[in-house]
Amino acid sequence: MSFTAEVKEELTRVPPTCSHCDKAVLAALVRIEGTLMFGGMANGRHRLRVELATDVPSVARLIIKLLHQLYQLKTELTVRRSVLHKTPNYLIVLPMQPGLEEALRDMGVLSESGLQMGIDPHLVEKQCCTSAYLRGAFLGSGFISNPRGDFHFEMTVESEDLARDLVALLEEKGIDARLMSRRSSWTVYLKSGSAISEFLALVGAHQAALAMENERVIKSVRNDVNRRVNAELANQAKSAQSSIEQIVAIRKVVAEHGMENLPPALQEYIRLRVAYPDATLKELGERANPPLSKSAVYHRVRRIEQMAGEIPG
Repeated sequence: MSFTAEVKEELTRVPPTCSHCDKAVLAALVRIEGTLMFGGMANGRHRLRVELATDVPSVARLIIKLLHQLYQLKTELTVRRSVLHKTPNYLIVLPMQPGLEEALRDMGVLSESGLQMGIDPHLVEKQCCTSAYLRGAFLGSGFISNPRGDFHFEMTVESEDLARDLVALLEEKGIDARLMSRRSSWTVYLKSGSAISEFLALVGAHQAALAMENERVIKSVRNDVNRRVNAELANQAKSAQSSIEQIVAIRKVVAEHGMENLPPALQEYIRLRVAYPDATLKELGERANPPLSKSAVYHRVRRIEQMAGEIPG
């Protein structure tokens, strides 16, 4: 099971906080997953039919349960199997029936002027209902990548007004969401791991939020270790290159002046460097007799390099 499916499975089990939360969840699902079909007029009323499709069985069960529980609407379920992906798809049909138009108005799908393009404010008057609507939106079209890889989260809708309203709801909750147009649809997306964790906690997916946080901690520790290792390797490479340059300078100076003609301090440094080619300046100072500070050793290195630079050729 994908991480997205695991999150949706968890979200379908979140209990409502108030008596209106289930309506908010269902309204978002119908808006995002539903296709509304008009069949003309009969007895002064619209002939309406709604189809909803989902790949997640627990989401299909939740849709049917809420339609029956909240509006006592008749539903028809068809299970279809994709030849390409070999996964089942659940088609829920709301045939023309009494009460369907009223239910769609109550869910903010229809208004007096026709289709409602944004989110009906009465659905998200309470904070808990805002969370419920966002939960329904994710159940309808949400995708979240496995947190072990790159963090990515998105919800795709067909209406720009709906997409912008979702972004506004998230911003009200302190979650920075972005909007992108894709052909005939709009995508609300989050990029940072912290924003995704906040969303999951907001909509009630606490187990998924905990999994996200665990992965964020692991990635943070791993990145910190990698940075330290890279820094240490860089320092070692720099030290090794510096040691090679010092030995080259030593050979030039000894060949030109002779070891016995150099000051005792330089002779001691040369013996230490040749004996311990991989040692740092601090380590060379600790091996001197008496011990020397790093700056004292560096002064001798600079003197050797200066003398080598004065030798022609």
